[in-house]
Amino acid sequence: MSKRHAVIIVIGLLASASALAQTETTGQAGPRTNASPAAPSGTLPSAANPAHSAAPKAAAAPASTAESRSAAALALTHEPTFDEGTAQRIKDAALSYSDLAVRGGWPTIPADAKFTLGVQGASDALLRKRLILSGDLAADKASGAFDQDLADGVKRFQARHGLAPTGMMTPRTLAAMNVPVQKRIRQLEASLERLENTNFSFGQRYVVVNIPAAFAEAVENDVVVRRYRVIVGKTEKPSPTLTAQITGVVLNPTWTVPSSIARTEISAHMRKDPTYLSRMHMEVLDAHDNPIDPHSVDWSGTHAPNFTVRQQNGTFNALGAVKIDMPNSYSVYMHDTNQRNLFSDDYRFDSHGCSRVDNVRDLAAWLLKDQPKWTRVAIDAEIATGQHLEVPMARKVPVAWIYLTAWMTKDQTVQFRTDVYNQDEQLLEATAEEAAFFSNAGNHPLTAHMAQ
Repeated sequence: MSKRHAVIIVIGLLASASALAQTETTGQAGPRTNASPAAPSGTLPSAANPAHSAAPKAAAAPASTAESRSAAALALTHEPTFDEGTAQRIKDAALSYSDLAVRGGWPTIPADAKFTLGVQGASDALLRKRLILSGDLAADKASGAFDQDLADGVKRFQARHGLAPTGMMTPRTLAAMNVPVQKRIRQLEASLERLENTNFSFGQRYVVVNIPAAFAEAVENDVVVRRYRVIVGKTEKPSPTLTAQITGVVLNPTWTVPSSIARTEISAHMRKDPTYLSRMHMEVLDAHDNPIDPHSVDWSGTHAPNFTVRQQNGTFNALGAVKIDMPNSYSVYMHDTNQRNLFSDDYRFDSHGCSRVDNVRDLAAWLLKDQPKWTRVAIDAEIATGQHLEVPMARKVPVAWIYLTAWMTKDQTVQFRTDVYNQDEQLLEATAEEAAFFSNAGNHPLTAHMAQ
């Protein structure tokens, strides 16, 4: 554990203890970074205050195409989730939220509170106070009915927490607002700990998948130039964190079914329906890629498969029309899907560990931009032929799959997402146990050298 992170943990623990002993009062200082001067009571430094920027606009209608969905995602911000300054900014945000915790944190909004635009409500003032403290509403908007200013403040909060910026107090918005500041500090601490253990070589161009956010970003010259919705691993089959190099793009890929899926899911289907493989355009191959009669295979599921199941390329293929090759020890990759309707869902944790990418043909064109032959039109035309083709990268592009439930972008907007895999508390508990071990080791004559 680094000394820097140890300092943040100590500060967070002290802040949590202090916050419990204090009452909530109006005019408390909100989160601020060490580099910023103290702001007037009840406000944030202008550079770190989302209230100074325009509220995000909710889409007039649900995005219905891959292009419109990725355009809407990019319009949210061009600031990268992950760059060389992310770790330091997370540290700054953790210190700022610790400062807020010492001052009592933010108030809890009653579960039965009612909010209606243009109507004075009993909890309007409390909601205003909550948004002012987190920097989502200007300090001079502390009173009044639920007006457009307050709705815009709600939109800012929603955008920072991965919620649809509707400006309405939905149950999910209320739940996110009532997460205590102490938990937000722990999210920042856990995210920082992960980044400190991530060794990634940033290039002029790179790709990032932030798993809790279920988004992928294509970054060029420190600016996000593409952003896509992604479908990542289920809670029981989580996507791994990793760093790798994108080495090529496969058009009209075949799908070699992982042995774990063949042993469980494919075997179960074959036991119920012996025609399953033929209906799914799948074939069984031996170690030399020679076809095997499916009826000669033991589908009982009691033995490890000594064969390979491969799905032919086509519109029915689980990988869709594009696969992004990125060799890694987890054997996962990024790809298209034949279930593109899933990209419209807010909850996008439904894969076996790989990352399905919305508008993946656009990503493929960006990856291959150094090769003039492979324009988006050329990619579409090649896919239309139905022929399997592997296109190697002229220059490999770094890719990182990260797990950040909290981060701060360069414009000092602090973002939070749900810890869908419940990894934050597990990591912090392990870190605390490690710190306690070395603390105790320092007092023991036989292990004192380990704490040095």
